[in-house]
Parts: sequence; structure tokens; C-alpha cells
Amino acid sequence: MKAIPKNVLSFLALNSLAGLFLAMTLPVIPPAEAVSHVTRVSQPGKAPIKLAQKTDKPAPAVKPDTRLSEDEQINIRVYKAANKAVVNVSTISSPEQTLISGGRESFGSGSIISADGFILTNNHVVAGSQNVRITLWDGTNLQGVVYGVDPQTDLAIVKIEPPKGMKLTVLPLGDSEQMEVGRKVLAIGNPFGFDRTLTDGIVSSVGRTIEENNRVIKGIIQTDAAINPGNSGGPLLDSAGKIIGINTAIKSVSGQSAGIGLAIPINMAKNIIPQLIAHHRVIRPEMGVDVALLSDRGLRVLKVAKGSTAEAAGLTGPRLVQYNLGNGFVLNQTDWGAADTILEVDGQPVNTIDGFFSYIESKKPNQTVTLTILRAGRKVKIPVKLTVNTTSA
Repeated sequence: MKAIPKNVLSFLALNSLAGLFLAMTLPVIPPAEAVSHVTRVSQPGKAPIKLAQKTDKPAPAVKPDTRLSEDEQINIRVYKAANKAVVNVSTISSPEQTLISGGRESFGSGSIISADGFILTNNHVVAGSQNVRITLWDGTNLQGVVYGVDPQTDLAIVKIEPPKGMKLTVLPLGDSEQMEVGRKVLAIGNPFGFDRTLTDGIVSSVGRTIEENNRVIKGIIQTDAAINPGNSGGPLLDSAGKIIGINTAIKSVSGQSAGIGLAIPINMAKNIIPQLIAHHRVIRPEMGVDVALLSDRGLRVLKVAKGSTAEAAGLTGPRLVQYNLGNGFVLNQTDWGAADTILEVDGQPVNTIDGFFSYIESKKPNQTVTLTILRAGRKVKIPVKLTVNTTSA
């Protein structure tokens, strides 16, 4: 074997060194299947262009964030549990009645409180009606009978007869005494006819008072949950889905929600509901007088009911005086000076109408109270026996 010339060996060595140098300085291009992207150098002054290429693994799908806050979970849970127990109350039960009366249909709300069809609502929602139309959550229309009303607390009970086989959803009654400022509350009702609308907020204040039929309702719950016309009679719920109030009024210049909603506490209703169901009215002791508050002191007797115990005790109201002006003309004038003024009841000064009637209603029928009255400039004490009220109020 001939020896390889030295010049050839030198050539081969130089080629090997050049190959090694190139391998160390040039980038390694991976196989085509493993390339995720290729960067193409752009023209000077422009950003590189990235071209998508096939990858070994598909890009993971981006899932939307479906997590709910604790507040949202409460809203959803309470609404699902309670909305089917909230009904629409309409004082016009047919198009024919609307045509005859020439009036507009009036909407309110109510809560089903018993499986046999008793519904709790506001008196002002059903006032003047014996029958109303009740619309359930599924659109079923039923006739409701106004079972009992109490204008003094603005509460009413309506009765429906559910179709055979229909199971009504019932709202449980909570404890309004547990409500304090800052507690979460939810309102469900039919504002402007939009059925089963949910709004939420907090208890803004407790112990408010409102005037209804010349009587003051105490212990009212104030909330910032949006309440609008049509919400009246609907439930104010706690975070457990129990009724803690009956939405009854709003304080607003425009007549629409302004963040001040008022609800009658359910604990007051608990005392009224059994009487409305059993007697169709609230049985309160009374003496049969209507009064008005004087600016200085006491209550002026406006009217004494015929056959009442007040009439039997000798209380008198204003007297109508007629003056004959001749030629067939007669002038009628009210002599307010002839009316008695109630100054005290059982020795306690009388300063407000609500205070007077609240004291009377704290007694029992057939008990006797002593009134101190001012008559013709003289103080007179008159005992009056209380009796059961004879009106639905």
C-alpha cells in the first residue's frame, strides 16, 4: 500500500477543521415536525414576522372564569327558592271590567304563605276590591278573594284555590327583630308589571314610622333595595330566603325608587295574619270616636259613632248649627266649640293620635278607661267602657 502524500493529508485536515468551525458557528435547524414557529427577519426598521407552524401538542383551550362571588351565590340561591312564591296581584280581573270601569289595571305583588293558598299583601294593593286576579309564576291566572284587610297596618290577606294537583311554593316567615343596619336583604316583586323582578341591598335603618289612614305604623324597615310601583305587597327577604318585611312604600319626589324603600316588619304581620284569616279583620278594643290633633294640646272629638260606648258615656263632637237667612236660604255652620277635647286617658297626657289609639288597643274589650276631657272650659272625667270594633278596620 502506497503512503498518502503529505499534501493530501494536509488538505483533508484543513477540510475537517473547516467543517468543525462551521458546525460550531451556524444554528442547528430542528426537524420540520418539531418547529413551533419560524421568525422571518423583516426589512430594516420593521418588526419580525412570526409564522404559525404545526406543533406537537395543540394549544390548550381558554375557559371563561365561571367563579361566582359569595354575594352572587346568595342572590341566585334565594331567587331560585323564592320567586315561584311571589305572585302578581291585579285589581281588575277581566278586560270587560276594565272597559266598564274605564280605569286602568293596577298591579301589585304578594307572597304565598300557606300551601292552601293564603297570600299576604298590602291593603292599599287590594283596597276597594272583593276579588282580584292572581297571576302565578308560570302565568296561571286565578281568582283571588280578598279574605281580610287591616288599613291601620296596611296589610291584607287574599285567598286562592289552586287547581287540583298543583303544589304551591310557600315562603317561610322570618324574624324581623334580627334585622339590623347593614344586613343583606332582597326584594322580589312586579315593578311596572315586570313580574318576579329581583333587587338587592341592605337594611338602611330600622324603627322608622310612616302614617297610614291617620295612624302611625312603627318599626318600619328602611332599605336601599330598589322598590318601585308594583313592588307593593311583595316580600323583603333575608339572605336565608325568609320574609322579614312586606314592601309597602317608597320615599321619592318622582314616585320612583330613590334608594329609600320601606317595609312593614314581618313580626307585626305575624300578629295580624291569624286574625285576618279567622275573623277577616283585626279585633281591637275601641270606644267609637274619631279625633283630630290640636296644635296646642289634646285631641278634639270629630265624630262619635251612633250606638257606641263613647256615645253612651256622653262624649260629644262638633254641633251643626243652622241659621235661617230668610227667603228660603239656610246657612249651615259647624260649632267646633261644642266638641269635647280629650286631654288624658287613665291619667296619661294625650299628645298624639297614634299614642291614644295604641293605648286603647293595648286594653281588652269590656275594660274601662277614664278620659279627662275639656268641655266648655272645664275639665271633666268620664269613664268609657271599651268594646270590640265593629268595622273591618
